[in-house]
Amino acid sequence: MPGSARAAAQPGAPARPWWPWLKRIALWVFLCGVAWLIVRQARTIEWDEVLDALQALPLALVAAAAAMAAASFALYTTFDLLGRHLTGHRLRTPTVMGVAFISYAFNLNFGSLVGGVAFRYRLYSRLGLRASDITRVLGFSMLTNWIGYLLVAGAAFALSPLVLPDEWRIDSGGLRILGVALLAVATGYLAMCALAGGRALTVRGHILEVPSLRMGALQLLLSAANWSLMGAIVWLLLQGRIDYPQVLAVLLVAAVAGVITHVPAGLGVLEAVFVALLSHQVPQGPLLGALLAYRAVYYLLPLMVALVLYGITEWRVRHRRKT
Repeated sequence: MPGSARAAAQPGAPARPWWPWLKRIALWVFLCGVAWLIVRQARTIEWDEVLDALQALPLALVAAAAAMAAASFALYTTFDLLGRHLTGHRLRTPTVMGVAFISYAFNLNFGSLVGGVAFRYRLYSRLGLRASDITRVLGFSMLTNWIGYLLVAGAAFALSPLVLPDEWRIDSGGLRILGVALLAVATGYLAMCALAGGRALTVRGHILEVPSLRMGALQLLLSAANWSLMGAIVWLLLQGRIDYPQVLAVLLVAAVAGVITHVPAGLGVLEAVFVALLSHQVPQGPLLGALLAYRAVYYLLPLMVALVLYGITEWRVRHRRKT
């Protein structure tokens, strides 16, 4: 009998805690709710109107959205440059930005385990980086991304909460409270950087390196700019039909919903959240047409570029090994 089974069978062994089971139940309830929402909304959509709205988007507008997407990806790659500064590794700037770009594109389309984790480990290791340094770069990049999220989401929810549909019967008070809480966490992170910058903290057996106040502020600035730019892309494709703060807030809600559900590329989740929260302000056809265009310029186009870059990177590594 395996050791773990023997320990469980012994009298007096601690009972399995209820908290993990409660989290699993809550997760499955959330997943079922999202699935129901997607199916419910899909049945009410006139897909001919969506395609007409997509085709009606001006080409210059889509090109501008694609340029903004490129700027967003460039901002994201700087997160790994911050990780380089933290670890002190000597990979060149274009190389680091290329790895981050490839990883981000695959992360968006296939999930964080495939893109954010697996591709970073494969590419960085083939470029000679140690596993410990890769882990630190990955962790710092993820921290940068989500600490900026807290700042932007906190400001969006506290200063300009969502205008929810009347049938929801929920006021904006709860969103304001959530926004203030998120801003407090982001501010607390900066305070920690100011007080304990350069030190290593141990949390549940894990050693966490606290960056300097300057580095922490740079994390917040770069990540907040990236999240804000993502919201601006959707707002641009909606052609100003909805105020920018509203679009940004809904995108932030959809981002968390996509992470929780683990659906690759948040497929269906992004659209369901936008339709649920904004369809009372703008018709579904233009709304979904704009979201399809957003997927094209922010998900599919970068993925095609990343596939080419990944092929070139693999060829170069193999060529170096042969020589």
